[in-house]
Amino acid sequence: MLDTLQEAGYKAYLVGGGVRDLLLNLNPKDFDIATEARPEQIKELFGRSCRLIGRRFRLAHVRMGREIVEVATFRAAPEAEEQGDGDRLSVNGRIVRDNVYGTLEEDVWRRDFSVNCLYYSAEDATVVDYTGGMADLKERQLRLIGEPEVRYREDPVRMLRAIRFAAKLDFKLARDTERAIDACAELLHDIPPARLYDEMIKLFMGGQALATFDMLQRYRLFEFICPETAACVDDMEDEEGLVERFLRQALANTDARIREDKPVTPAFLVAALLWEPVKRDAKAIESQGMSSAQAVDSAGVDVLARQIEHVAMPRRFSLIAREIWSMQPRLQEKRGRRPEEMLERARFRAGYDFLVLRAEAGEKVKDEADWWTNFQQADESQRAQLLDQGRSSANAPDGDGKKRRRRRRRRPRRPQAAQPA
Repeated sequence: MLDTLQEAGYKAYLVGGGVRDLLLNLNPKDFDIATEARPEQIKELFGRSCRLIGRRFRLAHVRMGREIVEVATFRAAPEAEEQGDGDRLSVNGRIVRDNVYGTLEEDVWRRDFSVNCLYYSAEDATVVDYTGGMADLKERQLRLIGEPEVRYREDPVRMLRAIRFAAKLDFKLARDTERAIDACAELLHDIPPARLYDEMIKLFMGGQALATFDMLQRYRLFEFICPETAACVDDMEDEEGLVERFLRQALANTDARIREDKPVTPAFLVAALLWEPVKRDAKAIESQGMSSAQAVDSAGVDVLARQIEHVAMPRRFSLIAREIWSMQPRLQEKRGRRPEEMLERARFRAGYDFLVLRAEAGEKVKDEADWWTNFQQADESQRAQLLDQGRSSANAPDGDGKKRRRRRRRRPRRPQAAQPA
């Protein structure tokens, strides 16, 4: 692709995370290209394999086999707004459209971090470095290009990107890059919920979720992603740290699955991140006379409704998260045909895994998790024994020494025969 651009007379370089990862002896996830060719010229060169996307930044996506390569045109420096070819729009210092085209020398100052601003030229196999990125790689530090507070105001999501890259690369934040976060954190309130969802997925599903969570907590940014969960983590009443322990266990498990190339789904992540607010709301609802299962169902709807005001949740994932939550009280029902029916449910495995996760984190559901583990592995006669145990536990004394009484169904009254007139 570089050859195609260069043969057409356009300067073109590999740039960004792919170059950075190669220099760090890491396996690049993808490669981006920066070129002096305009988006329409790129489209003309690559024809039907090219698609132009984006309003905020106009980009070309070029399909190469199964891969899609992002090709961006060099952008001009901010002060070149009047002379540049294109348009730029800023609102209160935040760039909402930036399609002013420029040169390579100008483009370097439009990028975010110095280690992502290394341009590889295939023509002579050299790396062009205008911003000290090579030195920062050696120091293993992440540094914003330019004045940090100005750059964060241009795009507040850069604070989350700083956390993500630092966690991924095991880098430290440069002092000025770090110091400006506290002054600019509130700007994340202005980011559209849909864009914050995209960033949340990148933060927690890149294989370093636990390290990312620790950094988000350190810089007080987790509260802009899951405000109610963050409040639960900080709750002084949680003396045993059960809430944070559950989150850390969930994120550690996600990292392990990614390392082992096992499938992960945003639905399970959403269920874990919002479980504590759901649990607390359900407890309050249940105290008003509703059953445990109904309370959890109602709480799940309410918590998700409040959460999407901050971070959007695609319906296909939020519905699965609600199913996972609703199964938790139902997994405590171990009598009759209910266990067999639960095994047939489409989301049983996710609900069961969530129950095991709760037990591992220290919630008092280990007996239920062990019972379901044994029930799945048992043969027919063993399952019958386990069901007997389930009936026995249902009639066992509860915490205050009283036996749990099963509710008896009232027989409907028979209608009385009409009296003869």
